[in-house]
Amino acid sequence: MRKVCSALPSYKLACFATLLLAGMAQASDTLYVESWRTDDANIWSDTIIPAFNKHHPDIKIQFSPTPPTDYNSALQAKLQAGSAGDIITCRPFDASLQLFDSGYLEKLNGLKGLEDFSDVAKSAWVTDDGREQFCLPMASVIHGFIYNKEIFEELNLTVPKTQDEFFKVLAKIKSESRYTPLDMGTADQWEAATMGFQNIGPNYWKGEAGRKGLIDGTAKLTDQAYVDTWKELAKWKPYLGRGFEAQKYSDSQNLFTLGRAAIYPAGSWDIQTFNNQADFEFGAFPPPVLKQGDTCYISDHTDIGMGINTASKHKEAAKIFLNWMASAEFGELFANAVPGFFPLSNHSVAIKDPAAQTFISWRQQCESTIRNSYQILSRGTPNLENQLWNVSAQVINGTMTPEQAATETQQGLEQWYGPQQ
Repeated sequence: MRKVCSALPSYKLACFATLLLAGMAQASDTLYVESWRTDDANIWSDTIIPAFNKHHPDIKIQFSPTPPTDYNSALQAKLQAGSAGDIITCRPFDASLQLFDSGYLEKLNGLKGLEDFSDVAKSAWVTDDGREQFCLPMASVIHGFIYNKEIFEELNLTVPKTQDEFFKVLAKIKSESRYTPLDMGTADQWEAATMGFQNIGPNYWKGEAGRKGLIDGTAKLTDQAYVDTWKELAKWKPYLGRGFEAQKYSDSQNLFTLGRAAIYPAGSWDIQTFNNQADFEFGAFPPPVLKQGDTCYISDHTDIGMGINTASKHKEAAKIFLNWMASAEFGELFANAVPGFFPLSNHSVAIKDPAAQTFISWRQQCESTIRNSYQILSRGTPNLENQLWNVSAQVINGTMTPEQAATETQQGLEQWYGPQQ
C-alpha cells in the first residue's frame, strides 16, 4: 500500500485515508480470552486488563469465561466451529495436549517470556518429548497443612517440622482438647489422594526424581517409598473426625471455618474460602519431613496456563500479552488478587496475604514437584489418578492395606503403560 501511494501521487490523499482507516481498525482489535475461571471476571476487568493497557493501550482484552463444568466441551465446540477466542486458558497436561495435537493451539517455542519459567513449571504444557511448548505457565497451587493458630496457642503447640513431631501434635490435640486433630473426610475420595497421598508423598519418593522414575519405568508403585506413603496415611485414621468416612469436602471446610478442627490437609486454593468464612487467624506449614535434616519436597502443582488459538487473527498481539503475563508485574498482581494461586515464573513477588505468603515461601526452602499421576500416567485404563483416589481413601478407612494399595495401582499401570510392563 505504501509503495502504491508513493508511486501514484495523484492518489496519495485517497491512499493515506485508506491507511488511516486500516490503522484505526488495527488499533481497535480485541483479544478475547477463553477461561473456566468465572470467579475471576472482576479481577480481569478491575486489575489485570487496566495494568496491561498501561503498557499497551492499543491492545484491547475481553475476558469471556465459561462455567468450569462446561468449559472443556464448550471450548472444543468453539474451536471446531472457528468461533473460539484468541487466548485459550489451558488446563494442565492431557486436555491441552490434545488441543495442541489437534492443531488448535499455537506452538510457543521461542516466546521470550518462557525464559522465566523452570522445566517443572513448563511441564504441564509441553509435548511428551519435551520439544514443543504450547501454553505459557500462569499459576500453580501448593499443598501443605493449614492450622488454627488460636487452637495451637490454647494448647501450647509448636508447628511440627518432622513426621514424629506431627504425630505428637495430633496426639496432644486428641488427648487434651475437644477439637478434631486432623480435618479431612474420605467420602469424595479425591481429597485422600490430593491432600493426602500427593501432599506428603513427595518427601518419600523425592519429588521429581521419583515422579519421573514412574514415567520412565525405573520406579514402581510397589517401591518402599509408595508403600511408606500409604503407611503414613493409614496412621491418620485415629485423628480424623467422628464419621469421617461420610465427610465430604464441603463438610471439612465447614468444620475448619467453624473453629472445631485444628489442622486441615490443604490445597492453597482453600485460603480464599477461609479468608471469607473463618473468624480466627490461621497459618500453614509444609508436609513434615521424615527426619530432621532431610530435604523437604512440596507439591507445587501446575494448574493454569495460557495459549494462543492457531486460528487467531491477532497472534502478534496475543504474544505481546503472553509475554507481559510472564512478567513479575503480572505475577504479583495475580497472586495478590487470587490468594492461593501462585505465579509459576522465576520472579520474586511480594504477596500481601500472610497465609499465601507462607505457602509460596516454601519454594525457597523445599524442592518443588507436581502430582505424579498427572503427566502421561492417567491416559490409560485403569486411570491412575482415579485409582489413587480410591485406594488412598480405602487405606485411610482401614479397608485396604498399604501393600494392597501399592499392588493394585502398580498392576493397573502395567495393564496399559509400556515402560511399566
